[in-house]
Amino acid sequence: MSANYLIVGGGSGIGKVIAEKLQAEGKNVWAFSRNIESANLASGIQKKNFDVLNDEELPEIPDTLDGLVYCPGSIDLKPFERIKLDAFRADLEINYLGAIKVLKACMPALKKTGNSSVVLFSTVAVQTGLAFHTSVAGAKGAVEGLGRSLAAEYAPKVRVNVIAPSLTDTPLAESLLSSDRKREANADRHPLKKVGQPEDIAEMAQYLLSQKSAWVTGQIFKVDGGMSAIR
Repeated sequence: MSANYLIVGGGSGIGKVIAEKLQAEGKNVWAFSRNIESANLASGIQKKNFDVLNDEELPEIPDTLDGLVYCPGSIDLKPFERIKLDAFRADLEINYLGAIKVLKACMPALKKTGNSSVVLFSTVAVQTGLAFHTSVAGAKGAVEGLGRSLAAEYAPKVRVNVIAPSLTDTPLAESLLSSDRKREANADRHPLKKVGQPEDIAEMAQYLLSQKSAWVTGQIFKVDGGMSAIR
């Protein structure tokens, strides 16, 4: 029987690439996202409309899940003094509380498999202090704590790991990469002198979802062009 994977936020960017990589391996893949019907996903992926901020419940999911990826996120970079409290709440809603909502709905199906994997997303800005990132770094820091705690609570049946990318060329980052000058400046901030691509992050997610990482849980993986480690 083919394994079942759910990608929340699977309609574009990193989530879309992860969904298509899994489907190409012959996995059963469900992709949930806002306006999913307009997403140009590979055939065979089961698409369901789901807005984590507004929909009370998830669409129907399989009885068993071998893997879950939660991709929704935000990038709202401003000086601390200019960020209103509602903006901090909004970042928590989509990055942290949204993940909790999905995890609560999916954990029974993940536990049934007995050897499943969850992948969450953080940011390089949590463990590497970056100016103007207070809101998103705070929300993603909560995600890292959530991931480690869940990994402890649900071992050995469910593995939970977190990927912490740097800037990646996705629709979410469009405003930061909207000109050649911006793209060049952002690439130059990284030791590898380039901006991340969705495929770079999807490769790590694919590894964490597979049995190649069967002895890996509770980890934060920095896929960030070297930004967090070297200068």
